[in-house]
Amino acid sequence: MGFMGDRSTLLETGRFVRARAEAGTGANESAPVADTQTALTDADFAEEMFAEADTASDAAELEARHRVAADKGDPGAMSVLGALLLRRGDLDGAEPYLRGATGEGDRAAANNLGVLLLQRGYPDEAAGWWRVAAVAGSAPAAHALGRHFRERGDEPAAEYWLRQAAESGHALGAFGLADLLEHRGDRGVERWFRAAAEQGHREAAYRLARHLRKGDPTEAEQWYRQAAARGHRRAALHLGALLEARGELKEAGRWYLTSAKQGEARAACALGFLLRDAGDEESAAAWWHRAAEDGDGNAANALGALHAARGETQTAERWYRTAMDAGDQNGAYNLALLCAAQDRTAQAEQWYRRAAYAGHREAANALAIMLLQVGDAAGAEPWFSKAAEAGSVDAAFNLGILFASRDEDRTALKWYERAASAGHTDAALQVGIALVRDGEERAAERHLRCAAGGGSAEAAFRLAALLESLAPPPEPPALGEPVGGAPRTESEEWYERAAELGHRRAQVRVGMLAAARGDMTVAARWYREAAEAGSRNGAFNLGLLLAREGNEPEAALWWTRAAVAGHGRAALRLGLLAARHGDLAEGQKWCARAMELGPAEVSERAARLREALAEELSA
Repeated sequence: MGFMGDRSTLLETGRFVRARAEAGTGANESAPVADTQTALTDADFAEEMFAEADTASDAAELEARHRVAADKGDPGAMSVLGALLLRRGDLDGAEPYLRGATGEGDRAAANNLGVLLLQRGYPDEAAGWWRVAAVAGSAPAAHALGRHFRERGDEPAAEYWLRQAAESGHALGAFGLADLLEHRGDRGVERWFRAAAEQGHREAAYRLARHLRKGDPTEAEQWYRQAAARGHRRAALHLGALLEARGELKEAGRWYLTSAKQGEARAACALGFLLRDAGDEESAAAWWHRAAEDGDGNAANALGALHAARGETQTAERWYRTAMDAGDQNGAYNLALLCAAQDRTAQAEQWYRRAAYAGHREAANALAIMLLQVGDAAGAEPWFSKAAEAGSVDAAFNLGILFASRDEDRTALKWYERAASAGHTDAALQVGIALVRDGEERAAERHLRCAAGGGSAEAAFRLAALLESLAPPPEPPALGEPVGGAPRTESEEWYERAAELGHRRAQVRVGMLAAARGDMTVAARWYREAAEAGSRNGAFNLGLLLAREGNEPEAALWWTRAAVAGHGRAALRLGLLAARHGDLAEGQKWCARAMELGPAEVSERAARLREALAEELSA
């Protein structure tokens, strides 16, 4: 039996690269830190005033108005003015006003003074002022203080202050707390991501969707949409993937495009696959090129496969190497396939080995096949085992074949069963054959049904034969009932399915069943199909039908074909035909052939006929 599990002719270009740093954040999507992204003030009146300052002239007017009051010692004005100056980057101008307001007990000024000191490079002094503001009830300061402690590895202190901020309704505090709890594997992650997401935090919405995607995919989609609508490129990528899986390709493409334009290489790669499937190969190649240039190995593989299909092997090889450089071992596997297709065996083995050592299971299977083909069964076995243990169904099947070739049937059956349980059609057939051999017909029937349902003609034929053997003998027809009037059995249906798939023995059997029903037209059709495909039984039976119809010349042609292929009864028929036509020498020749081929009954009849012909010749 040949190795039927070789999938090393397939190019692997899956839609997505393995998830990398999924739980983290991407470029331009980092979680806020305690710097200028921390709220400058939590004073309500100041926020209202900042909202008024929509233009540079408005900001200048607002600053001038507060400077007058601040220079007169008004703490509130000093706090707002310091915040304004800090916001525009004037640290020297902001510091005296913030210190003055802080001295008067303004918590917003203390928080913003901490931000200013952090920007100047004094994180410990900044933390001191954040503590002052946090103790006074400033949620932004508590968040900043929590971030400060987390960056220094003091997680208990970080959790305390982040929780203070989160429970005060601060979105960044809720996100920071959720991020910390997720890092530690603690409970409460979903609650705090949700709290931040509901206040419009896009990274929190994305992370919440990631938590919900298995348990509640419908809600997860809603949060992906919210994050994507706010410009989160990974949320747009995952939303696109979700929609594509549902078959909503047009909307999926829109989100992939949104994400790809924001620089997400995996979205560009996925968009390329959508475009290719839609028939726009050139646009697909453009997006794959963009993704590959941004380091997406999967896109590089797709480009390699595209150029390989066009016969541009040098360009294909370059892209496969680019995929390898990006850390995608599919590149090495595909490069091995390319070399194997060009009969560059040594190079193919080199690249299969590289991918196999990196854990690529199909490369390990292909390498084992290559070693087996050169007679190195001992070298092939560990690679088959490694691939099978990694989940390669083909490798498990091939191990079964390998052990069966050594007559280690029990071990072979174990691997066949493993492959069959994963849906491998040929493995299920082998399990069924083994169980029939062991007398376990009912268990065999289950596996043969799986294999036959998977499209195996041999399994359909064996299942039909098994069902036929298990069925009770048919009742004799009642008096006056036409012969062949009984409904078709399930075994007949499986014989027909196997026959339609080109199984020659099934075709002969279907012809015999049709002949038994008296339907000679159907019988002749199936006998002819089998005979033309090389079946000697089909040729013999077709000859019988033709002879019965009086067409002896064509019958002789089919009997000749059958006899040459080793059919003893066909040779005997030819001997009888020659004797009847008076060609005694020809008759003796075919009788001798029939005696060689048998079976015993045929050999005996052929011997008697040959003796009679010899007597005629000598008379």
